[in-house]
Parts: sequence; structure tokens; C-alpha cells
Amino acid sequence: MTSSARKPDGDLVREALGGARAPLAELLARHWDTAVFLAARVLGSPELGRDAAQEAAIAAMTELDRLRSPERFGAWFCGIALNVARRWLRQSRPELPGLPADHASAAPDPAEVAEAADVSARVRGAIAALADGQRDAVRLFYLQGLSHTEVAEELGISIGAVKSRLHQARAALAPRLAQVIDVPKEETMPATGAVEWVDVSVTEVRRAETEDILMGKYVMVLAERGGDGRLPVWIGLVEAIALALTLESVETPRPFTYKMAASLVDAAGSAISEVRITRLVAEVFYASVIVRGPDGPREVDARPSDAVNLALVAGAPIRVDRELFSASARDDCAAELSAMPVATAQIAAEAQQRMANRWARGHARPAEDPGPAR
Repeated sequence: MTSSARKPDGDLVREALGGARAPLAELLARHWDTAVFLAARVLGSPELGRDAAQEAAIAAMTELDRLRSPERFGAWFCGIALNVARRWLRQSRPELPGLPADHASAAPDPAEVAEAADVSARVRGAIAALADGQRDAVRLFYLQGLSHTEVAEELGISIGAVKSRLHQARAALAPRLAQVIDVPKEETMPATGAVEWVDVSVTEVRRAETEDILMGKYVMVLAERGGDGRLPVWIGLVEAIALALTLESVETPRPFTYKMAASLVDAAGSAISEVRITRLVAEVFYASVIVRGPDGPREVDARPSDAVNLALVAGAPIRVDRELFSASARDDCAAELSAMPVATAQIAAEAQQRMANRWARGHARPAEDPGPAR
């Protein structure tokens, strides 16, 4: 008699990838006790070990297609459980002594795991629809159990950028998964519709005068359309020059980076639908570019200076979370801004003159040789 219990793990993995539910349930049942045992040894509690294994089971279901060696499902699943347990230990070490003795969690049986297959498919689909950076951060942090520091090292970005991507990913996932799972309140932010987005325009670029142009300070000022809100954002020299040239409608011999980026998006059959300045963390503003493509809208992380420059050349609206106006309206910020003169036209003129000088140097010809006297 042939049964799924006698099949190798590799065969069951391939059947599960084909859409069958029973093989996945059988795989998890085979290795469940080992995963619980390993997680419990790390956490010091059988109940917590079962909780960690349960989270690992969800991760295994959603990431099964990433398993390179189907025959090693057991080691892979147990490894996920260990990573989850280690992350929990790092995050909750000060709280462990205070856990109640009767802390309990119902361990899923194979039937319950199979029932969760439909949910995992929808979760996997929602994660796959995230922007690339957000999707990678979610997989590494939530599904593989890495810490913020480890995710930052893996992706080659800062810890702050990791937290920002996870924050934006939770905001995007919450409305998509509201009908599927209960998302903890502390892990979510309001859906995009709950944010009051304010349309703004770029009114000017200000500059703090210094002898060394490379050491200067530059600020772009965003003003609320039809309102009194003003949002100053510190930007770099290159971004300030590009912004000033666009605001002053200066034609350049060759397309600047932002115009080329907008052209690439258009050539790919997509469009930049809007730009959003989303939040302020530790004196740093964060932004996103909403790209409308053949598969629907996608959100791309960006610096505000890059996002605004891109919006201007693409003719896309710029929107700001209304809460940022009050967050940036500090006395010290207002005083420093008032001491910086508006320099939009001056920056554009200087850049235009430098381009003209370079062109002249590149096209200068040596004086003609009159040749031998006749």
C-alpha cells in the first residue's frame, strides 16, 4: 500500500508546490516535534516553542517556492523555527521572567495546517505585490527571523531604512489582509486612506551663503496649495541645482538624471502618478514615488529631493501628510530658514553659466597656423 507517509520529503514538497494541501500538512506533521523541541530549548518553554514553530509553519508555507533542495525540507523548516525563537529571545528577554506560568498556545494539528494553506496563499500574494525593497525586508525580518541589523547588512542599507520599509509594508499589507487575519494594532499604521494628503507645490530653493559652494546648505520649500502650510526640507547641492533649473525652465544640452528616469518609466509603459512625503523620523524626511504600471500601482522608496525633482519633470502631483506641517514648524527651524535668502534664480543662473563655460572649453579651437610667409 502506498501512502504519503512513505513518500520522501522531496516528493511531498513538489506535490505541495503543485497545489495539493495534504502533502504540506504531512511535511509539517513529520517535522513538527523536532521544530518545537529546538525552539523550546532556545526559549526555555515548551509553550513558547510551539508558538515559534507555529510562526515558522506559516513562514514555510508562504516561502515554500524558495526552498532550493526539496529533500531538505525538515532541516529548512527547523532552521526557520530556530531563527524565530532566537529573534523572540532577543526582543523579549527582559519580559521572559514575567510570563505567566499558564501561558499556553494551541498547537496546530495537520488538518489545521492544511486549512491555513489558503490563508498562506493570500498572504504570499499580498507580500509579492509589495514594492521590491519592502518585499525583501518583510521576507527577511518576518519570515526568516532576522533582526533589523541583520536585514540591513543583508540588503546593504541602513537600519533606519529597514524600519522605514517595514513600516510602509505594514501600511500596505493591513488593508489587503484585513479580511484574512487579525493584524496586531501595534504592528500597523493607518491605511493610506486614513492619511490626510495635502497637495503642495515647490515655491523656492533657499541657500545659506558660504565661500565654498560645496559646503553650502540648501532647502527646498513646499507650500500647501490653497493654504498656509509650508514644509522646508534640507537637500543636497546636486538636487538643489536640478530643482532650480526646472523651476526656472532652463533648457539643458542633454537630459538631466531625473528627466531620463521619467523617460525610462514612460518607455516601460508606466507613469509616475504621484509623489508623497510620508513621514519625519529623527530629522530625516521619507518619501515614496507611486508608479502606475501594467500590473497596477507600485510604491517605490525615495529621498524627498529625488522624488520632488522627478515629480516636477514628470508633471506628477506632490502630496504631503498634513501632520508633517506641524512636525516641522519649530522655532529653531523657522529662524534658520528666515536667515537663508531665496536663491532659485541665482542657483539656476550659476549652473547655466558653468555649463556654458564647459561647453566653450570643450569646443575651443587653437589659433590657426598662418603657415609660412610668402
